[in-house]
Amino acid sequence: MSAVIGELKKYAHKIVDAGLVVGAGGNLSMRDGEYMYISPSGFDLKEIEDDQWVKVKIDTGEVFGDLKPSSELLMHLECFRRNPEINAVLHAHPSYSIGVSSAGKDIPMLFPDFPAMVKKVSYLDYIIPTTNLLAEAVGEVIHDSDVIVMRNHGVLTVGKTMKEAFFYMQLTEESAKVFTIASTVGTPRILTEQECEDLRNLSSEKYRASLLKKKS
Repeated sequence: MSAVIGELKKYAHKIVDAGLVVGAGGNLSMRDGEYMYISPSGFDLKEIEDDQWVKVKIDTGEVFGDLKPSSELLMHLECFRRNPEINAVLHAHPSYSIGVSSAGKDIPMLFPDFPAMVKKVSYLDYIIPTTNLLAEAVGEVIHDSDVIVMRNHGVLTVGKTMKEAFFYMQLTEESAKVFTIASTVGTPRILTEQECEDLRNLSSEKYRASLLKKKS
């Protein structure tokens, strides 16, 4: 089993176990030189065998093998094509993130880890999933975004490693959850831009962020 397939398999299980997807929802991919490997269409992520991850040539979109790649293939290709620094793409349907964003709200910075680790979150109004339109919209903002929240749909995160992309997904969902809880008991205090910048400049946070970029 290659290192890329091993990472995909490990985080496919983590995504399901963390409740970030249900059923056959969600998809993930990783760059492997000129190619990428992506989850096959219609599979529960925990049930994908090592030889069922679909190989795709990044520049042409040529698909190898008999299985169909995820229906969100175009979105993944746009990420890899637009930003050579991206090695991992993760798309999930986290409940609180979808809930907050579908109410027309952004997910705010409420606790240190979120702004310290995630540099930019972009938001897209609803676009029909799996379409060229969605892929192009993602491509327009992915060059400087760690997280893309798609209202009424889900969340996409990217990273140098799948560990980094998964961590961004967890932080986004946790912040949406905290915001939802805080909103039920009062008015949440959102961290100021200066407070967020101060957190990003902490040496301890820079060190933690660097660890996420290292391959397992």
